[in-house]
Amino acid sequence: MRNLTLIATESSSFANLNLTSTAIDLDENVIYAASEQQTLDGEVAVELWRVAHLNGDHTISPTAVTMFTSVPSSNGPSETQILSLRVVAELRRIVAIMRGGDVVVVSIEEEDSPAEVEGTFESGILAAAWNPDESLLAIITGEQKLVLMTSALDVLSETPLHADEFGEDAPINVGWGSKQTQFHGSLGKTAAQAPSITKVGSSPDDDNQPRISWRGDGAFFVVSSLSPEDANGLRHRTLRVYDRQAALQSTSEAVPGLEHPLVWRPSGNLIVGTQRFGFEGGGAGKEGRHDVVFFERNGLRHGEFSLRVEHLGGKAQGVDSGHQRRWGYQVRELDWNADSNVVSVWIEGDDGDIVQLWSTGNYHWYLKHEIAAPLSPSGQPGRFTSVSWHPEVPLYLMLTTQTQLVQRKYAWDTFVSRSQPPNDSGTVAVLDGSTILLTPFRVQNVPPPMSSYQLAFASPPSASGFINMKTPIHVSLSSQDDILSVLWESGYLELWSLNTRIGSNSGSVMAPKKILSGYARNDPTVQWRQIVLQNPTDTLPTIVVLGTSSIGTDVIARLHVNGNDVINLDKMTCPRNCRLLNNSPDIYQTPKGDLIKYGSDSPLTSFPEFCLQIETVILPSKEKDGLPNSVFIGLGKSGQLNTAKANSESSILSGNATSFTVASNFVIFTTNTHEAIFVPVEELLNFKVGDTDSTPILSRKLERGSRIVTAVPSSMSLVLQMPRGNLETINPRPLVMEVVKQDLDAGNYRKAFFACRKHRIELNVLVDHDKATFLEQVSSFVNQIHEVDHLNLFLTSIGRGPQPQDTITKVSDAIRLELEKIDLAKYINTILTAHVVKTPPDHEAGLLQLLRLRESDPNLVEEAVKYIIFLVDADRLFDTALGMYDFSLVLMIAQHAQKDPREYLPFLRELRALDKYYQRFRIDGHLKRYQSALRNLSLAVPERFDEAVSYIELHRLYELALSVWKNTDRFEAILELYGDWLFERREFKQAAEVFVEANKTSKAMVSYEKCLQWQELFNLAVLANVGEEKLVEMGYRVAEDLVSKKRHSDAGRVLLDYSKDTREAVIAFVQGNMFSEARRIATLSSKAELLEDVIHPAAFESRAQLSEEVGEMQAQLRKQVGRLRELRIKKVEEPDVFYGTEDVALQNIDVMTDVSMPATAFTRYTVAPTATSRSSKRSSRSKRKAERKVGSGRKGTVDEEEYLLKSITKLVERFTAAQGEACNLLPHLFQITPDHRREGQELQKEISDFEAEFRVTVEDIWARPVTDGDAVVPAPDTWQARMEEAEEKKINPIDKVPKPDLSQGKGWKMNLFDME
Repeated sequence: MRNLTLIATESSSFANLNLTSTAIDLDENVIYAASEQQTLDGEVAVELWRVAHLNGDHTISPTAVTMFTSVPSSNGPSETQILSLRVVAELRRIVAIMRGGDVVVVSIEEEDSPAEVEGTFESGILAAAWNPDESLLAIITGEQKLVLMTSALDVLSETPLHADEFGEDAPINVGWGSKQTQFHGSLGKTAAQAPSITKVGSSPDDDNQPRISWRGDGAFFVVSSLSPEDANGLRHRTLRVYDRQAALQSTSEAVPGLEHPLVWRPSGNLIVGTQRFGFEGGGAGKEGRHDVVFFERNGLRHGEFSLRVEHLGGKAQGVDSGHQRRWGYQVRELDWNADSNVVSVWIEGDDGDIVQLWSTGNYHWYLKHEIAAPLSPSGQPGRFTSVSWHPEVPLYLMLTTQTQLVQRKYAWDTFVSRSQPPNDSGTVAVLDGSTILLTPFRVQNVPPPMSSYQLAFASPPSASGFINMKTPIHVSLSSQDDILSVLWESGYLELWSLNTRIGSNSGSVMAPKKILSGYARNDPTVQWRQIVLQNPTDTLPTIVVLGTSSIGTDVIARLHVNGNDVINLDKMTCPRNCRLLNNSPDIYQTPKGDLIKYGSDSPLTSFPEFCLQIETVILPSKEKDGLPNSVFIGLGKSGQLNTAKANSESSILSGNATSFTVASNFVIFTTNTHEAIFVPVEELLNFKVGDTDSTPILSRKLERGSRIVTAVPSSMSLVLQMPRGNLETINPRPLVMEVVKQDLDAGNYRKAFFACRKHRIELNVLVDHDKATFLEQVSSFVNQIHEVDHLNLFLTSIGRGPQPQDTITKVSDAIRLELEKIDLAKYINTILTAHVVKTPPDHEAGLLQLLRLRESDPNLVEEAVKYIIFLVDADRLFDTALGMYDFSLVLMIAQHAQKDPREYLPFLRELRALDKYYQRFRIDGHLKRYQSALRNLSLAVPERFDEAVSYIELHRLYELALSVWKNTDRFEAILELYGDWLFERREFKQAAEVFVEANKTSKAMVSYEKCLQWQELFNLAVLANVGEEKLVEMGYRVAEDLVSKKRHSDAGRVLLDYSKDTREAVIAFVQGNMFSEARRIATLSSKAELLEDVIHPAAFESRAQLSEEVGEMQAQLRKQVGRLRELRIKKVEEPDVFYGTEDVALQNIDVMTDVSMPATAFTRYTVAPTATSRSSKRSSRSKRKAERKVGSGRKGTVDEEEYLLKSITKLVERFTAAQGEACNLLPHLFQITPDHRREGQELQKEISDFEAEFRVTVEDIWARPVTDGDAVVPAPDTWQARMEEAEEKKINPIDKVPKPDLSQGKGWKMNLFDME
């Protein structure tokens, strides 16, 4: 769907010269042109001129480089003697190969370097061609020999041109499918063996000269030459393919009428030539047919396309007329452009030379452009002397006449309609010779090469100084009206009203009508190349045309249409090779990327490069003045998509874009990563490449190589073209959502609904867009979408969507209420759906709706019941109806659900025989509605209380039972039942309080005793008048349990207060290290024997326990510190051994093989299990197990050091607790006896010594190593640097485990011990 558009042209004139060939110096970006003149002594004088490249410095005028003479050849035509002119970049010299046999070399390293004849072929040279990398040169001599030479002109091989063998790739023929194996019926065997006689000759227009062409990669080259005369006196052309060593690979089959043009497609898949038909020795076909034919490397045919003779002019003279051009024209040469997308056909006609540019798409060849040779000053037909493509720039063409060098640069452009909704037709125009293929994608999606309408043009009227060309040079479509403008290079233009049918009306898709034709300006000095329609009015638009004048500047002419007349408004000049903006034709772009408005000298803004496609986007202003902002978006050939605002610098929107368009408030572009990106227009200025956080990116994957053709906002479609040429129309979600939002804002719910339904968009967006407005306009929504099925679909989508529960309820209820007002009978299914889609579903309300409908319209109930059974599971609906205690409704559901009567009728009969509340109890129990069942059972006869108690115990409905039987005579029984349940669950405290409330004192006392609430227990026992003996016994029992729970203080008080046993109380106190309380009680009770019998021995025992505990802590500390130091030494000295055991955090890294190998210094960071049976994914159970292994501190693992540090931290906490116990014990050891004082002094010393040792150890363990300031810094990006970097990234265990604080236990000492 793309067209070739001319974007730049340059013409250099040479007076009194005869230019015949050109060569490009890619390093210096200059062109060398050669001129040939016949001298008086019969020699050929060749002049070399240096010309500026189209993209180079145009201030440099053509400069003569050198001049040399050569002997002309008598083998070839007299027009040109230079067969090949090439700049050999590696040797920095120009090599000219002459027909006379001379190989002339001119050095371009030094100025005024003389030309030298490097060598001469005495027989002359018929053809020559360099391979693409300029390392080899193939030459055909006058002796019909093929010579292969190096770039230094050393001969590599020399072989005869005409060979009898096929070549190294000769196929093996087993006879399958041949004529000899076919059945010929009554003709018999002789018919199979009879030879087929076909005359194969060459075209009368053949120049009889051989041709050579290399493949793009330089691996092969093909030679086309005429064979010797056969028995019929005919000669035919044969193609032979050779490799880089000039070894013959294959030979083509004999092709009748094959002509001399030859070129190998750079991509390598096709060899191209031309073929004539309709004469003796020519192809079998209509006379005058002329094809461009393709061959594969093996010599077999591979398709063709026919030249369009009506475009070529001239008059046929007949085959035997002897005229130079028998059919009024002949194909001179063929050539491919650099990227193999365009083939040029140089045609020499009676009326002048024409170069046609052809491209292919979807297996069809399009004639995209025609270039006519300018007329000679004498009025003779114009002739080209050479036509060649730039070897690297894809669409850069160079043509020469005798006195001019013309450079033309093209680009691919898509001619699309930019009309806006609701009149956007999405029309795309494709040029194919004198026909424009039109397809409005809003109405039809017609795959190329077909189209919705073919608009054919006649030859434009002749203009002075121009040859009439049928192919237009540019096409433009109006952005407002449905108008097509067509421009020819001569300045002739036509305006057509397309009258595109938009909508579902019957009739033709298009009915074009010409509304204007004429010349923009009858100026032969201007070559026009672009047309744009501007300022549409109620009648016709203003036309803006752009062309290049002969004085070196561009011309912009603005024309106004008045009826059938064209009125010239104004004309202005601008720099050469500018470009008009399609949707802002009052702005033009310079070749450097500057955007300039008419009448202004300074640019509005600039792009970093020239952008063929530029779109203008109007953004709403956020400034106080409220004026709109224009943002320009341009795509350069580098793939950089830029945005620019007036008086601001440009920014990059994407660096790898391949095409883009603007539609539905989105900038849509495709990338070379095969994605379509949608950037909201309002985010253009804030968008940054790769920044997906600030601006959410909407994208979707595309087929490889897809490009945007056009976007049609009204149909929410984006048309893409694949590399092969086929089309794909997609409906991206952003475009659909934009139209849906516009429809919702306009209140057009029906259109929005069907758009979402068609494109599979969740219908929740109808509510999410504006929830409040939707709820206010529910009546409008229902009136527009009145179909029951569509309303059901909408409600179902809402119910299953992500909406909150309250929103679903509000929407469902609002629609239901509105439908009930309109027609309950008509919308009963939708009303039922509204009840069902709620969360949770309101099945009961739906069934109640059926009950009401049964009374008013019994005939409709059956269908409604079937529908609700379709929505809801029949068993669930049966249970809901049963829970409503309506047996008629239950029967109706069961019958329509086709349930087996044997399943439910006996059960229903059993229920009918019961009384009301017990019946409901049974129903609720069946439905597992246990709370409702208990309430109904409580309303049944009092004799059912025992059953209620069993039901409460079965379903644990104790709290509900308390609320049901509260303020009744059964309340205490329920409380007791509840308390027994709590007691069984070992919730003794809660059970005791319940028993107290139920006046069950004995059970309450047992519960208090079980939970050791001894204050409440003895208080309740005293209030209950429990006997003294039982009270004492209870005291001993409770004290024993308290001691087992380490509650020595509480045990002593119980023994002292309720058991009256002072001795046991003192024992309890000293067991808890409460010597002060024990001594007080012994003194208070005047029982001095307790001091000797209990307290003094207990003090020694406590001292011994503390000493033993300190000894254990000291032994543990020394053992763990020793292991810690051993690990740290091992980590430094033997890191491979230390880290090479097992690193759980790295077990998921799949970098190890199953081959056993020793660990290295690198694999310690990638250690992983090598068993093939181990899965790469770990289950949650194995992860938890691995985490436990990390904290277990298993010896030999890398986590052992961290485990030891944590263990020492816990030891500090244990030691602090021991210091607290010593603080309580030491004063009593000092006061009791001298022996106790000595023991106390020793205990204090032991603890003090261990404390000092502990402090030193902790400081040493948590000390960080001192870094060496003189350490050698490894070189960057070396193995040692990477290893040290990895070492720094490892977390030191002392950073994970904080240093413990030993100062928490200070103040435990008794200073009097230190004074003795």
